[in-house]
Amino acid sequence: MNPRDWIPHHQFGFRQAHSTAQHCHRITDTINKALEDQKYCAAVFLDVSQAFDKVWHPGLLFKIKKTLPSWYYNLLKSYLQDRHFVTKFNNETSSRFPIRSGVPQGSILGPLLYTHYTSDLPTSRKTTLSTFADDTAIFTTHSDSTTASVNLQGHLYKIEKWLQKWKMKVNETKSSHITFTLRKGQCPPVCINQTVIPHVETVKYLGLHFDRTLTWKEHIAMKRKQLDHKTREIKWFIGKNSPLSLENELLIYKTILKPVWTYGIELWGCVNKSNIAIMQRYQSKLLRTITNAPWYVTNHTLHTDLHIPYIHTVIHDRINKHRTTLASHPNPLMEPLLQPTHNRRLQRRWTFDWTD
Repeated sequence: MNPRDWIPHHQFGFRQAHSTAQHCHRITDTINKALEDQKYCAAVFLDVSQAFDKVWHPGLLFKIKKTLPSWYYNLLKSYLQDRHFVTKFNNETSSRFPIRSGVPQGSILGPLLYTHYTSDLPTSRKTTLSTFADDTAIFTTHSDSTTASVNLQGHLYKIEKWLQKWKMKVNETKSSHITFTLRKGQCPPVCINQTVIPHVETVKYLGLHFDRTLTWKEHIAMKRKQLDHKTREIKWFIGKNSPLSLENELLIYKTILKPVWTYGIELWGCVNKSNIAIMQRYQSKLLRTITNAPWYVTNHTLHTDLHIPYIHTVIHDRINKHRTTLASHPNPLMEPLLQPTHNRRLQRRWTFDWTD
């Protein structure tokens, strides 16, 4: 099956050569352009309730029959029907009940069926839709805050009707509405299902924390706390009294702790030097703890002898790799990210400024 025939470009989940970093780069590019042009970027991050469990079987089979070859219909109909569930508590077991919705989670076909079921999610010319599996984000940019909210609300009305038609639900209170801008004020509230979506100053999406002005301060602060928590949990592994060899202690750092701060570094790595120094101090301190190095051993010596690159080196390498990947990316939505923005007003780094 060729996914290009029925998976929309805005869907990055469960697709070969598509990652969360690439998906979020498209989002940050939209925000940066709005900040650069002194506009309001209104965004809504929707929380779909029990997304995989709420796939309506008759609706899914209808879409399969309409879109895919006929032999798939009978095969997938047999796969979905005649499934039952029971509830067991201690020694008591309930009766069997039929499963009339949901795709089998943990299966190979589960993500494929969910992606196909949501492939016709409504879009709008005035907004930007980004989806990664069930994580849905809608953006719109305008110089007038009221107009931005009107455009966003118009798209939400379309999605509301789609949700009702295909029997899916959104958790309104867990969804988020945020205004990205350097100007004063914020965009007027928007609602879905006649419920106002809460307005926030920062939002967590796919493991990244986006703040109102996209400074990444909140993200770095949260990742720093997460690193402290994980370090305390495995302190007996990598502390001064650890029975492990130096090689194994470094292996633990690279496989458990390092991925925490390297995730999304292609995007947040463009922050100013003071924020990068926060992560660098953590790494230097941890290497000193692992090696039990005396005070006169410099951080440069630790990094050189242990073959651990500095944070800014990791950023540079990851961004270069990210740029190379986008240059041959199969999704046409990635192409605009490679185009340079000239005569920029703000003195702030964008993702690919590190490669210049």
